[in-house]
Amino acid sequence: MRFRHPDGSTVHLAYCTNVHPAETLDGVLAQLRDHCEPVRRRLGRDRLGIGLWLAKDAAHALVTDPSALRGLRCELDRRGLEVVTLNGFPYEGFGAEEVKYRVYTPDWADPERLEHTTSLARVLAGLLPDDVTDGSISTLPLAWRTACDERRAETARTALRTLAERLDALQELTGRSIRVALEPEPGCVVETTRDAIAPLTAIAHDRVGICVDTCHLATSFEDPHTALDDLTRAGVPVVKSQLSAALHAEQPHLPEVREALAAFAEPRFLHQTRTSTAAGLRGTDDLDEALSGDALPDAGPWRAHFHVPLHAAPAAPLTSTLPVLKFVLTRLVGGPHPLTRHLEVETYTWQALPPELRPRGRAQLADGIAAELTLARDLLTDLGLKELP
Repeated sequence: MRFRHPDGSTVHLAYCTNVHPAETLDGVLAQLRDHCEPVRRRLGRDRLGIGLWLAKDAAHALVTDPSALRGLRCELDRRGLEVVTLNGFPYEGFGAEEVKYRVYTPDWADPERLEHTTSLARVLAGLLPDDVTDGSISTLPLAWRTACDERRAETARTALRTLAERLDALQELTGRSIRVALEPEPGCVVETTRDAIAPLTAIAHDRVGICVDTCHLATSFEDPHTALDDLTRAGVPVVKSQLSAALHAEQPHLPEVREALAAFAEPRFLHQTRTSTAAGLRGTDDLDEALSGDALPDAGPWRAHFHVPLHAAPAAPLTSTLPVLKFVLTRLVGGPHPLTRHLEVETYTWQALPPELRPRGRAQLADGIAAELTLARDLLTDLGLKELP
């Protein structure tokens, strides 16, 4: 979906396909048929943007076989789909029964992360629509915190500088400008936007910026206004933003609130949980850990890294951080010029919701994704952007 900003530039809105498990190119092609095109049809649009997730095997198949890449591009066109951004965070196995800490490997100190992201950039350069020259790739924020000492951190920064040089060469070769975006996430070396400033200014290359995920920002209780101001002052570009909402519990000391939260503790994904105290941010690596005894202070609200559907906040006594998303979006695209032109709805946890909230079958999932995109579209048009055909 494309929108015209009042300054005349185009802002792209997509939804991320990491919600649909696929490890191979055949699996990606099936996604387009079974999920992405049905969402587009529900929205009544001729064109739908998707934030494509390509696992290791799918990316390798595309970067080593030009005919396969052309075939994917043709299939996108045939189904009324377009790609300007990739989700390069998960490497493989994101549809496994248990993902948890595995999503953070390989990290940026591992040469395989550089090679995979380089492959993604080459693929994206071949997938961009003919009238689009700029693409983006979101990636993990260096490493999970326990896997990174200063030596590995410097290795990671060196790898990102190498990637930036490769992206420069790619633009010279193809005319397509691809940028990569570190995505701060609770529990990682770069947990917050503030944590991102030092490594990104050390890398000092405009090919490498930040992806503002509004669920992650809210989970860490960051003040959105301060966060975006700090990025602007530091000259860190917002390459893309993932529009997502976290799980919010206002009174976690109450037994009924604990019971409601427990329904969201599940075995597949990590749901880092945070609370803001007078002594600073406190947290646990997972929601079930927070619910066990006194692991987390409960005098103030809790927020959990659980991407809840944008259009359907959990029932009381829980809610979501959608107001944070709305504030961030206003700052990103509501001013005289957009701070980013790539927006991606990223609710990958549909099948991890409590059983009674999960979509039953492809049709219900498509309905839900279309409803999220409708909400995002309405927020953009309310900010003065005009939806394009």
